[in-house]
Amino acid sequence: MKQTLSTLATVLAISLALPVQAQFAKPEDATKYRKASFNVMAAHFGRLGAMANGRAPYDAKAAVDNAEVVSVMAKLPWSAFVEGSDKGDTRAKPEIWKESAKFKDAADKMQAEMVKLNTAAKAGNIDALKVAFGPAAASCKACHDAFRKD
Repeated sequence: MKQTLSTLATVLAISLALPVQAQFAKPEDATKYRKASFNVMAAHFGRLGAMANGRAPYDAKAAVDNAEVVSVMAKLPWSAFVEGSDKGDTRAKPEIWKESAKFKDAADKMQAEMVKLNTAAKAGNIDALKVAFGPAAASCKACHDAFRKD
């Protein structure tokens, strides 16, 4: 049942991401969308990190389930960095729009690391998860350092 729900959620997320640009009636809608995407991704990524860092027991199935969600969610927020969404309730730095090529590179790198993390989780052992988690976390941090107000 959980696998079916996970698969359904993944398919739904991908199908919603494709026409997402047209869904933003206001810049605030884009901000809410990307924040929600990042929050879901962070929750599942945090569970993987807890396992990789020994703060939670390793559970191979939970690792795969969480890595799949992270991999899908990593694709969603980028289309929501639209014009005008740099104002209001956001931690996005102006550099996102000023250095859009650098921002896109950081997003692409993070997505690639999440795919590697997903593959590592499917290996079914904690060592593979540990090896992939470090670079994935570093890719998140690099983007936060350059493009997020703290």
